[in-house]
Amino acid sequence: FQEISRHVRELLGTEEPLFNRSIALPYRDNMGLFLEQKSRSGKKADALTFSQFVQEAGLEPYATNP
Repeated sequence: FQEISRHVRELLGTEEPLFNRSIALPYRDNMGLFLEQKSRSGKKADALTFSQFVQEAGLEPYATNP
């Protein structure tokens, strides 16, 4: 499972979520945060779009493919 997760993160260009992440580090990328929200089940998570997530979370929009 870890190997599959690593390959998916590489394909999506997201970083690995570290649970012991220092608060001194910069914020995680928007796509990683969005995918964490989408990983939950339910109607709200299913209906959530990336742009809606960025707006509701008060994040700075950015290009997902630089």
